[in-house]
Amino acid sequence: MATTTTQQSGGDVGAGGRISDELVAAYREYGFVRVRGVLGPGQVERFRASAEAFLEAHRAQSLEKQGVFSQLVNVWQRDRTLRELTFDQRLGRIAEQLAGFPLRLWHDQMLVKEPHNDAATEFHQDRPYWPHAGDRLPLSAWIALVDVPPERGCMTFLPGTQDRTGLRPQDLHHEEELFTMDPSLRWVPRVTVPLRAGDCTFHSGYTGHMALPNRTGQARFAHVTIYMDEATRYSGTEHIVTDPLGLAAGDRLDGDAFPRPWA
Repeated sequence: MATTTTQQSGGDVGAGGRISDELVAAYREYGFVRVRGVLGPGQVERFRASAEAFLEAHRAQSLEKQGVFSQLVNVWQRDRTLRELTFDQRLGRIAEQLAGFPLRLWHDQMLVKEPHNDAATEFHQDRPYWPHAGDRLPLSAWIALVDVPPERGCMTFLPGTQDRTGLRPQDLHHEEELFTMDPSLRWVPRVTVPLRAGDCTFHSGYTGHMALPNRTGQARFAHVTIYMDEATRYSGTEHIVTDPLGLAAGDRLDGDAFPRPWA
């Protein structure tokens, strides 16, 4: 399905951050795709070391308070090394190939599942949480900074669900909530995508997905860069990213807070 490629082993990213037409087509059909080898081993080691240090210094600031994972948002504004990862031009160019239109950064986030954590991140969509209006499909790049087999908390997707719009935000801690809102989703085949360190999945903001528990002795480090339609406007609802900015409903989400460093 969306995890197959025709590229040579070792990576799916070509010169200038180009990926194959097959991967683009798979993303648009299924709402997610795996891209192998986005980061090289040296980059993985450097970014993982920075992520570990950042988590140690800022763990208490996690937005998630129920122990499922640590969530630290807009890391790019506080860590110079991780800013390089968020602003990586190849990632941005891949995202624009998949979307088919210009994008801006919405925000980044570090998502860490601690060792021996039996809690899953239950099925949900991302887009209902965001104060966006007038936008086309956003998407996220979920970058593995360690090997993430199923037992370490990789993601499982509901293929083809990127057209299920109009749902309210779902509770990440309630395994039945998304399926209660849309019972037809229960019967969609589920695809689990293990990642090697340096691999990445891209998924639409409406594609249903979850993350498995981390039952290993190593923390699962993922760095997520979230991209939105360049023309996205502020809906007026509360969000930790937009609350400090003094925006009015209808304002464009652009400027220094929402850059396009890959353009």
